[in-house]
Amino acid sequence: MPDTQTLYDRLLADSRRTALLASCGGLLGWDEQTYLPPGGAAHRAEQSSLLAGLVHEWATSPERGELLAKIEAEQLSDAPDGPMAANVRELRRDYDRATKLSRRLVEELSRVTSLAQQAWVQARKQADFKQFLPWLEQVVALKREEAQALGSKTGVPYDALLDQYEADATAAEVARAFASLRDELVRLVNKIRDSGRVPDVSLLARRYPIDAQRKFATEAARAIGFDLDSGRIDEAAHPFCSGIGPGDCRLTTRYDEHHFPGAFFGVLHEAGHGIYDQGLDPAQFGTPMGESVSLGVHESQSRMWENRVGRSFAFWRHFHPRAQAAFPEALSDVPLEDFHAAINDVRPTFIRVEADEVTYNLHIMLRFELEQPLISGDLSPADVPAAWNEKFAAYLGPTPPSDVQGCLQDIHWSAGLIGYFPTYALGNMYAAQLFDAAERELGDLDVQFAEGEFRPLTEWLSANIHRRGRQFPPARLLELVTGEKPTHAALVRQLRAKFAPLYGL
Repeated sequence: MPDTQTLYDRLLADSRRTALLASCGGLLGWDEQTYLPPGGAAHRAEQSSLLAGLVHEWATSPERGELLAKIEAEQLSDAPDGPMAANVRELRRDYDRATKLSRRLVEELSRVTSLAQQAWVQARKQADFKQFLPWLEQVVALKREEAQALGSKTGVPYDALLDQYEADATAAEVARAFASLRDELVRLVNKIRDSGRVPDVSLLARRYPIDAQRKFATEAARAIGFDLDSGRIDEAAHPFCSGIGPGDCRLTTRYDEHHFPGAFFGVLHEAGHGIYDQGLDPAQFGTPMGESVSLGVHESQSRMWENRVGRSFAFWRHFHPRAQAAFPEALSDVPLEDFHAAINDVRPTFIRVEADEVTYNLHIMLRFELEQPLISGDLSPADVPAAWNEKFAAYLGPTPPSDVQGCLQDIHWSAGLIGYFPTYALGNMYAAQLFDAAERELGDLDVQFAEGEFRPLTEWLSANIHRRGRQFPPARLLELVTGEKPTHAALVRQLRAKFAPLYGL
């Protein structure tokens, strides 16, 4: 009988083979969002469906289940939280989850979401929710079926979907965390509104040539640690990051000649994701130790680079002169203080990806509160626009003028990513805790940023987060690195410290 190490090696080889096939599907997905001609959408849906079915077949093979059972019956050679134990634990978790889903459901989800994303692009262009509705209905029906098949420890269908993105998290726990955060944010928003200070944001709508934007954003992504020799930046209807595999990480953004923050901060956000993917151990590709631990932690990286670093005064002490050189027509007469105030303007906005740090989480809470009844059946897809507008008005004030500024703005639901949205707000909370921990070890990071030095933070995150893969569950990893359980306190503290001087609070 083979020894444990031999069985383990066979298990990892099987896992790597499956991950390699899945990465081909990832490449098809990236191409679909960037360069696929519209006429190829139907054929791409069939390609993606076939690949998804094959990946599912390999990931749920009886042979993998037998290998796991034999290994689990033996004494592993490393510690309970060592790499071997972590790989076995997480492969078991993935196997048990995957075997609850039929190949038919996996293939149909892949086919429908591929077509739904193309339909969403067209519906968004034409501001026509009714055009997208039949696809949303199909996606929601399939995600309800998926949630039912997976089941959850709590009996709440939505928790089965949330668990895919943030292991062991529940809607009830997230709702409690959000309630505490919401109260603090509303108080801060009210104080800012009552301050009477209104930054001049018109300077951000001056002419910023797209070629210059592309060059400047690429320079910034490279400066914070995104490796352009192992990655690229393209354009898409909705910004995203695709980690195809070792040496191949692809970002996208979208440009507007008269809105500088959109593309620039979108690139910083996606570069944060890309730095995480590039920081994974390439020798562990195809195993849990070579994968990101959760979407909440992943979003902590993107939100940290976008906001805590990218919107800081220290960051722009370094980059403002370069921005003036890149955009002389728009910025030659703009002092650093005015520019910094403009990019940190706090006021309700319809578009989530353009929202300021203070109101952003309210956008996430809105989506979180719509997703749950969509999956439970208490909200019909046809009623989404009205429900969206009602919640938006309650949380942020005005009613979106059209569904493009409302329920059609995000690609997530067309892609079947229901349960993903809460991880953005969790990521903001995690980012604040991680930044505090990094600063305790590295010293005043703002001093380093002002000098254009970002490597210490990048390397600290790589050592403490990226290279650890899925060695620990997300909440435990955060506690090990920061010394505290997940909490909103650090985020609220950082927001107050930043916006009090900006608004004279």
